Amino acid sequence: MHLAATLTRGVRTNMFSKSTAFYDALYSFKDYAAEAARLRALIQERTHAATLLDVACGTGKHLELLRQWYAVEGLDLDPDLLEIARHRLPDVPLNHGDMTDFDLGRQFDAVVCLFSSIGYAGTANLLRRALACMARHVAPGGALVVEPWFTPEAWHRGRPHALLVDQPDLKICRMNVSNAIDGPDGPISVLDFHYLVATPIGVEHFTEHHELALFTDAQYRAAFAAAGLRVEHDPDGLIDRGLYIARHDPPPRPK
Repeated sequence: MHLAATLTRGVRTNMFSKSTAFYDALYSFKDYAAEAARLRALIQERTHAATLLDVACGTGKHLELLRQWYAVEGLDLDPDLLEIARHRLPDVPLNHGDMTDFDLGRQFDAVVCLFSSIGYAGTANLLRRALACMARHVAPGGALVVEPWFTPEAWHRGRPHALLVDQPDLKICRMNVSNAIDGPDGPISVLDFHYLVATPIGVEHFTEHHELALFTDAQYRAAFAAAGLRVEHDPDGLIDRGLYIARHDPPPRPK
């Protein structure tokens, strides 16, 4: 999950308040190289892209690999994650902005929103706004690729989870129990992460609260349609969460 924002009582707030410094360590299990290669193949099957925007780019791990094929740019709401990305990619334009309301003043052959960041939109209205905003940044004939969060049917309440990091000078245990609450447009998943972090200076415990909307397939498809995009669904995706791949068709040639 990249975009560090959620909708809580109507206010968008940053979530990765204390874990930012450990973000890349926490997700070091991800095969970013394989994901980037798979993403490129899916994009190039549908459009001859040369430029790419990563919405909710986080610390820039996908951009670091995608830049070998595209002229890339990124956007994220969390300034601390962006700071890490800027150290990683000092020559890549990285913008601070909200995925539901941004205007970079240009279009891209491909726009992507990965690692289920779209779930942080929170409501069906904000989902529509986010996809419409991304669609405006897709050049005619280009593609928009969105990796969804879980659907209500795929979310299991009451399931315990643990993620472990075991490095010489960094040990992390992150635990939570999956939960959900009723939102205005359906259920919202709740993740209350409990961290134990050990470094050479000591052991710290802290918590983070995350909420991601459990949008249905119908809600995603309706939002893509409202944005004027033709969408298809790849059930496997990058990490078995599926992918929505939408096309922004060019206007018809005059006869």
